[in-house]
Amino acid sequence: MTAADQRPGAAVPPVDGMRPGGPTPGGPTPGGGRPPRRWLKALVVFLLIAIPAGYLVISAIQSRNGGEDKAEAASAKGLEPGYPTRVQRRIYDVPVPPYSKKVAFYETNSWKVSSLYVQFVTSRDGLDSFLGKLGTRRSALDEGEVPITKEQAKKVGWQVGAPGHDWAGMVIKQKDPEPKLRITVKFDNPAHPKVYVVSTVTP
Repeated sequence: MTAADQRPGAAVPPVDGMRPGGPTPGGPTPGGGRPPRRWLKALVVFLLIAIPAGYLVISAIQSRNGGEDKAEAASAKGLEPGYPTRVQRRIYDVPVPPYSKKVAFYETNSWKVSSLYVQFVTSRDGLDSFLGKLGTRRSALDEGEVPITKEQAKKVGWQVGAPGHDWAGMVIKQKDPEPKLRITVKFDNPAHPKVYVVSTVTP
């Protein structure tokens, strides 16, 4: 028997670096808790699955919206708010007066013919200026005339020629390749007439 065995209460050397009475390897931590390994693994797995899936969903939505936008642009037939470009106004000979209201336009193109549809609300002076730049005048407008055809009006949803309104119009013919203009004016409010123009160019 060794001296250590003979002395009661002698300390026993630790085994494999463990203190006597301490937790065994892999056992619970002091205080009864467990190492936070399982929930960390679960969180990592969840993120690895959720993040790529989220990107896929976002990508699918963007792709679908992009396709819808392209389809809408391809099938759009309505008037676009705002002034036509200067080039369009020059080519189609539609000098929209400055400070006009409710200005909108729509252009169609084909290998046979191209047309520009324009509407605007102006003043008496604005109408006179518009007609003057086209080499004509207000007195040349024929009362009750609506030279814009039903087919042309239907393309942009115009209700020109509807009963109960004060209409007047004219057609300005020019030699090719100069445009041909069909002008219709609604005089319901004489101080602010509404002008509809379809200018057609034949190459």
